Amino acid sequence: MSGSSKAINFLAVSSSSSSHLCSTKMALAISDELLATFVPIVVYWIYSAFYTSFGSFDNYRLHSKKDEEEKNLVSKANVIKNVLFQQTIQSTLAIVLYRVIGNEGGGASKSQPNSITVMAGQFIIAMFVLDTWQYFMHRYFHHKKFLYRHLHSHHHKLVVPYAFGAIYNHPLEAFVFDIIGGALSYSISGMSPRTSMYFFSFATIKSVDDHCGVWLPGNLFHIFFNNNSAYHDVHHYLYGGKYNFSQPFFVMWDRIMGTYMPYSLEKRAEGGFEARPIKRAK
Repeated sequence: MSGSSKAINFLAVSSSSSSHLCSTKMALAISDELLATFVPIVVYWIYSAFYTSFGSFDNYRLHSKKDEEEKNLVSKANVIKNVLFQQTIQSTLAIVLYRVIGNEGGGASKSQPNSITVMAGQFIIAMFVLDTWQYFMHRYFHHKKFLYRHLHSHHHKLVVPYAFGAIYNHPLEAFVFDIIGGALSYSISGMSPRTSMYFFSFATIKSVDDHCGVWLPGNLFHIFFNNNSAYHDVHHYLYGGKYNFSQPFFVMWDRIMGTYMPYSLEKRAEGGFEARPIKRAK
């Protein structure tokens, strides 16, 4: 075989190897859409585990362990089953929605933001959209007796909220609140799938924090957001169902719509804290 033939064969083999390597890398690559679907689920359980460990310290709890065991109307095993089922359904629908929204844009994912400023702007828009959607849906599900009795009452079986029960809901309610709300915030903000991974992970952390049943000193969410674990705890009181519908970020709509109920945080004699509603004079 001549030298030139050997060179040609070598180049052909090298080209084939390079192509195979590229194909392998592409096969192993995980799309931003998949990351945006599954990373928030992983974040949910990791952050819930963090707060569950603090739940054993009575000095940080908003309710006693006894109250959690006696007042809640559903077992923790059933809560875990419900949440896992919901996450399975939501992840399936999320993948479909990412494909549909991507195809509407010509079949390609939206381009990544060029700067932190762009991403911050998209975050703010998405937060406003999600808050607006969830406030009015949440309030509507409380005021319509049929919807409350058959759907939203599932969530309020947790009279004493805890971290991994944050998204314990009826699946139909979860579709309305989370899937539709998430799709709206994603589409209207114009964020990319990669940015949505960060946003939905942040929203997941915030939701878990609001339901954790724990008041940790120095919690940054308590510093930057008035909507926090104590604020939402008031809503879970038996008489709190008419107030504090805002979730998961701001209390803006409660203030505007007259459903805002302030509270005072008091230390309990047996340890921990209690969020005591401050009823306003009419």
